[in-house]
Amino acid sequence: MASVHESLYFNPMMTNGVVHANVFGIKDWVTPYKISVLALLYEMTASKITLPERRRLNKLILPLQQGPDLTLGQFLKTVEECCPQTAYAVKLRLHEMADGEVKDMEFFFFTLPTPFTAFDSEAFKTSVVGLFMRHMLLAYNKLSFSQVYKLLKSLQQYYHSHYAKPTDGHVGLPALVADDSDMDLTSTEDTVGDRGDKEELDTPLHVSDLQCDTSPSRGPLSQKQAEYFLARQAYLLKNDENKALKPAALQEELNNMLKFNPDFAEAHYLNYLNSMRVQDIFLSTHSLLHYFDRLILSGNEGKSNGDEGYGRSLRYAALNLASLHCRFGHYHQADLALQEAIRIAQESNDHVCLQHCLSWLYTLEQMKGSDSTVLTEDSVKMAAHFCLPYLASLGIQSLVQQGATHGKTAHKLMDALKDTDILHWKHSLSELIEISLAQTTSIWRMYGKSTMALQQAQLLLNMSSLEPVNFGVQQNNTEAFTVALCHLAELHAEQGLYSAASEVIHHLKEQFPPHTQSAKLWMLCDLKIQFQRHMNEGKYHMAEQLVTAISALNKTEGLYRKAQVLKALNRSTEAYNILQRLQVHCEKSKCTEMVIRVMLCTAELHWESSGFSTALPLLLQALALARQHHLQSLASEAVLHLAFTQLMLGVPEQALSVLHEAIEPVLAHGAVMDKGRAMLLAARCQIAVAGFWPKGQGQADLNLVVLAVDTLNEAEAYFSKLNCKERLRDVYYLKAQLHHSLGQTPQCNKSAMLFRLLDQELQSPGLPLSM
Repeated sequence: MASVHESLYFNPMMTNGVVHANVFGIKDWVTPYKISVLALLYEMTASKITLPERRRLNKLILPLQQGPDLTLGQFLKTVEECCPQTAYAVKLRLHEMADGEVKDMEFFFFTLPTPFTAFDSEAFKTSVVGLFMRHMLLAYNKLSFSQVYKLLKSLQQYYHSHYAKPTDGHVGLPALVADDSDMDLTSTEDTVGDRGDKEELDTPLHVSDLQCDTSPSRGPLSQKQAEYFLARQAYLLKNDENKALKPAALQEELNNMLKFNPDFAEAHYLNYLNSMRVQDIFLSTHSLLHYFDRLILSGNEGKSNGDEGYGRSLRYAALNLASLHCRFGHYHQADLALQEAIRIAQESNDHVCLQHCLSWLYTLEQMKGSDSTVLTEDSVKMAAHFCLPYLASLGIQSLVQQGATHGKTAHKLMDALKDTDILHWKHSLSELIEISLAQTTSIWRMYGKSTMALQQAQLLLNMSSLEPVNFGVQQNNTEAFTVALCHLAELHAEQGLYSAASEVIHHLKEQFPPHTQSAKLWMLCDLKIQFQRHMNEGKYHMAEQLVTAISALNKTEGLYRKAQVLKALNRSTEAYNILQRLQVHCEKSKCTEMVIRVMLCTAELHWESSGFSTALPLLLQALALARQHHLQSLASEAVLHLAFTQLMLGVPEQALSVLHEAIEPVLAHGAVMDKGRAMLLAARCQIAVAGFWPKGQGQADLNLVVLAVDTLNEAEAYFSKLNCKERLRDVYYLKAQLHHSLGQTPQCNKSAMLFRLLDQELQSPGLPLSM
């Protein structure tokens, strides 16, 4: 199948869909760099190259023509990566002209096969390449002899500057671009002067940064060069932020661009997007307001809509300002800006803008912690009425999120998401498809269905984007992909696959550097995985060091982790105070999951003081809350806590009966640590039901004792996978006792030896309840 970019040669007026005849201006065409591009086109036509190489070169033509001028080293490096043979031929062609005289350069333009001089030329006369050659020839033929001579000198300087310092890849490129009138078709005067010998541009970017960090030159750019640079950087910021210029470098280029044209509205908007990357509230607000001011002053809005264009810019400026304050958490300022946008939109009877305002209104209410279900439903109805599928789908997804937090059943939420997916595929809303899959992953994870969550995450990661891929960007760089990858890392870590989880985190670090907007998600995920690993291995002091970093990213998670560490360090009073404050806060913010976790952790603190009876009401309340909100994993954990409490209260038969209710979902969807704890608890209950006594008092049920040994072996496998030495010590202690009662001396001695080694290594007594 032919490449899309082959239409640069054959299809008239086409480049990625739309190209107009006025894409190329007359100014700045006859420059040494443009002659290099022309030599590349000549060699592509004259030489025989393979089809893959031709396709790669075709993809390179448009960026070379419309982008900023490159040094010869950068240009040859770029062409060589696509086709080394063509790069060598271009170098020879430039060498012939640079080391020759005017007649050599004149001969090159005379023999150039163009659509106007050769009927068998591959370049169609109205294609991108044909227009480029036409402008080059017309501009060159209009030059006077003195201008042709100075062009040759500029070409020689351009060529030889590449070889001036062979060991230095950062050789500066002299300024070879003249003013608008220097190479104009109507100009016959010698106005170039000697500026080409006196002025120099700043050092260009390194060759290795050419593909992703190409920046314009420091001098004034043509309109098309500036527009190409802005469009490319905006596209990269949206689709692959990691390949765009770094925030500081992009800010420097924009400042340089605005210095020559302060009223360039698009530059102000890109400045706004760049400031958002580094969370600069002042500069982002300043740039956003300047963008709309320049948009109004330029008259672009008023030309098509009359006075309405002015009002349209104002109301959308207020709406964008409201969204900006929402992102930074300034809810009062966002509310004021949103009310202003609503007022102006109502005066202008702009229903589309009003619908956007309504969407931000319910989003703002959600951020404040208020119930916005009614507003969201109204927004969905109005968006469907005005045929705005994007806003309607966002509203439905917001309703699904609210339903998940309010305890709606899974099948109702999945049905709603299925309806939105039909809407997404119908209108090719690829971004919303990704959000829907990420949301489905989170919902299954919240409900405790790890297998379904893993399936949805893999489905998202293996989905091909519907959007066209340009500039070689990757499509897995949105927030939805970050959420899916974080879930994937946590799911692997829960199963003890820490190496696989670290690989996922490493990919996230490369794809989303710390300065990107989605970096906080993987940072928190990485810290939580490290914390849980240290807790499983009994390295509480190392886990305590991570609490501060977790609190900086999420205060609620940080407080809960701090309470866990304090409880493990037997600082029960401090842990209890933190848990009480955390429970009050989570009940106000309606964070049901965290409320249940706090209740379970508080019950464990009651165990420490043998308050098993006082722990029962908390556990029953947590179980009821988990079942009410269909949180299966938390419900299973609450049942395990109840079974342990009943065991300690002396009713092992009831504990074993309750345990059978929860152990199946734990083994199917639970983490390795939960599986090990469940099997260890099952073994204790079996031992207690069997009537086993360590000193041999009474008659034990040998069948249950043998079953308890098998259960302990399974628990040992789980704890060994996590290197959980404290719980392994408990397992070996029980196994040694059981093997001794069964008369299995070798197995008893082995378990006793392993227990002794771990006990000496830990040098700390086990918990009072562990034996």
